[in-house]
Amino acid sequence: MSEHPEENNELEDQNDETLYEHHKFIAEKGQNPLRVDKYLMNYIEKATRNKIQKAAKDGNIYVNDVPVKQNYKVKAGDVVQVMFEHPPYEFLLTPENIPLDIVYEDDTLLVVNKPAGMVVHPGHGNYSGTLINALVYHFENLPNNSSDRPGLVHRIDKDTSGLLVIAKTEHAMAHLSKQFFDKTSEREYIAIVWGNVEEDEGTVEGNIGRHPKNRLQNTVYEGEDAEKGKPAVTHLKVLERFGYVTLVACKLETGRTHQIRVHMKHIGHTLFNDERYGGEKILKGTTFTKYKQFVENCFKILPRQALHAKTLGFTHPKTGEWMSFNSDLPEDMLGAIEKWRNYAKNQKEMLE
Repeated sequence: MSEHPEENNELEDQNDETLYEHHKFIAEKGQNPLRVDKYLMNYIEKATRNKIQKAAKDGNIYVNDVPVKQNYKVKAGDVVQVMFEHPPYEFLLTPENIPLDIVYEDDTLLVVNKPAGMVVHPGHGNYSGTLINALVYHFENLPNNSSDRPGLVHRIDKDTSGLLVIAKTEHAMAHLSKQFFDKTSEREYIAIVWGNVEEDEGTVEGNIGRHPKNRLQNTVYEGEDAEKGKPAVTHLKVLERFGYVTLVACKLETGRTHQIRVHMKHIGHTLFNDERYGGEKILKGTTFTKYKQFVENCFKILPRQALHAKTLGFTHPKTGEWMSFNSDLPEDMLGAIEKWRNYAKNQKEMLE
């Protein structure tokens, strides 16, 4: 998504006002002919049919730089753009006085501990209350990354808690971004996953790309389809077993979107209460009503996916010193872990 698309004459309206690209998709090789309104419904989160049909009626949907009607059939290789007269809301950054949990700060960078529920940057449906809204309030002249996001070197999901490093200078942005790209930074997450992870340690490898049917999910592509995804590697270590769920540490070698969530589901251990990937259902355990009630109580204590970015390590861009930061597990995860620990203990005592 770009704030400033190439301005050619076909992307301007009769008043000669520049249109701004809000969405851009390139139809994949295997794309069967599909009406553009249906195609966009699959790709744009929180889009309604009325909204898309209105965009088509207003001449704001383009395929290969030409405005199309809603019944245009998208085919492989088509470049589909949704254009409007105002910049995308995510680029209209409003500074907001939101408190930040700053773990470390100097004149080059800062490390923040993001709470669960906070979106990292503005996007569809989340235009305020984000980490970036807070950052631009508290800090002036943060450098933009390649996606025009001030200060942002990497991201974590809305409902994942934990550590993020923020760049304060152009040099820090370039230096830190290269460390993440070169896989020399360190990131370890703590997760509760469904099922008993049998091996004490292991590595999950599998190319990750957008799910072909559910565009809000990513998935692992293997074999002949591997080229549809990007390489992803997650190192796994069991910390504690609770029978029907396991507490694990996940070390990222790469940083793909939803990587831990996708990799864990791929090996049959979906994150506990991860609604997007099906972890909000009872995936392991008994059929007893009492057990069902116990799990639902855990879901209430931890109303999100059980994932926390606990450890973050990188080389300081200015001093060259290796820096490592550690954050405590938040209360909601600690509460769920304690409940499962007690449950497992009681089960063991009943068997003895």
